[in-house]
Amino acid sequence: MRTTPAKATMGWLGIFRLGLVQAAIGAVVVITTSTLNRVLVVELALPAMLPGILVALHYFVQVLRPRLGYGSDIGGRRTPWIIGGMAVLGLGALGAALSTALMASNLWLGIACAVVAFLAVGLGVGCCGTTMLVLLSKSVAKEKLAAAATVTWVMMIVGFIITTIIAGKMLDPFSLTTLVEVTASVAAAAFLLTCLAVYGIERSSTSAADSSNAAPAAASGGFMAALREVWSEPHSRRLASFVFVSMLAYSAQDLILEPFAGAVFGMTPGESTQLSGMMSGGTLVGMLLVALVCTVGARGRMGALRLWTIGGCVASALMLVTLAIAGFVGPAWPIAPTVFLLGLANGAYAVAAIGSMMGLVGRGRESREGTRMGLWGAAQAIAFGIGGIAATGAVDLARAATGSLPAAYGSVFVAEAALFVVATAFAVRLSREDTQSSVEVDIQGVSATYMTEAGRG
Repeated sequence: MRTTPAKATMGWLGIFRLGLVQAAIGAVVVITTSTLNRVLVVELALPAMLPGILVALHYFVQVLRPRLGYGSDIGGRRTPWIIGGMAVLGLGALGAALSTALMASNLWLGIACAVVAFLAVGLGVGCCGTTMLVLLSKSVAKEKLAAAATVTWVMMIVGFIITTIIAGKMLDPFSLTTLVEVTASVAAAAFLLTCLAVYGIERSSTSAADSSNAAPAAASGGFMAALREVWSEPHSRRLASFVFVSMLAYSAQDLILEPFAGAVFGMTPGESTQLSGMMSGGTLVGMLLVALVCTVGARGRMGALRLWTIGGCVASALMLVTLAIAGFVGPAWPIAPTVFLLGLANGAYAVAAIGSMMGLVGRGRESREGTRMGLWGAAQAIAFGIGGIAATGAVDLARAATGSLPAAYGSVFVAEAALFVVATAFAVRLSREDTQSSVEVDIQGVSATYMTEAGRG
């Protein structure tokens, strides 16, 4: 018998508090994937491939997200998993800093320790991030999903910015000892912030409903049975495919945009960095636009999210093709507005997709919300791990084959556009299924009301 789901009761303060958790995740991750990256390549003069592999490891280990989400399904509470995940993330970041310092005296032992540390970072991000999104999804009303998704992304960016400013000042004058001390301080602050942010936040009717549904998850054959159940749900399987394909296209842009600007448009490192900032600004504007329209707008907010997801994918594909054309035109092309519009399309698609994920996490078998969100999160993480490597490798291959920089970068941009077109097809199919399911629910509700009234008569 299905239990009637509790009404979502979380207000804006609760959304902001969970956004602080995302900010804490961003603060620790930026130290691990950005600052340590620079230290390994510049200060220790190690091959750039080393931090690339370590960062890829932190993505690939997140294939365990479904298992971590399932663990929170069994207990019915998400808070311990959020706090535990942040603890693992912080310890992993500290281990990564210690490993970096160790490489200066014992390279291979330091690399071995760094592998373990980055795996811990990935596990911490997967555990904390997955369960935080499930808690947010179960606690927020549907009309606030787009805004809630925007808050989490913006707060993560805020975490990036604040950490880079403060840690940057603390790291000067630089030493490996200072690096370890700063990383430890950031990790401790992030853990404390997370504990304060989630304290008492799960004491609501929504969490009570989750607890009441915990028994079926524990008594139905374990994790593999739960994963098979979630994968057998058409919307879960198609959404996982959509997330993987779209995020593959989304992440592939990151590592080739600035080299493209420098090699084809002759931009200096400072100019290409500003161009990257222009794209980030467009992404932020796109996110805020979707949140505003879907929250303040008229009825049909979930339908609006679906339309923004589809429209964002189509617009991203068009702008990538435009970027490919721009490479053949050269410096005469208005590259900055083009990149801004690409960021705008990316931001609209990304926040609408996350809002849709949050809206769909409760559909299907009860007590599987964590497993379901974990499946989608794993698809995203694997796509990010593959995206950068595949894009840079594809540029090298295309350059060797064509001998032309515009053709090399253009072919990769067109391939990314094709991925967004495939993602659009998945999004359209999901939209049709969601509409049909909503109609069926409405019909069932009307029938149930009629039968009740008839019985009273």
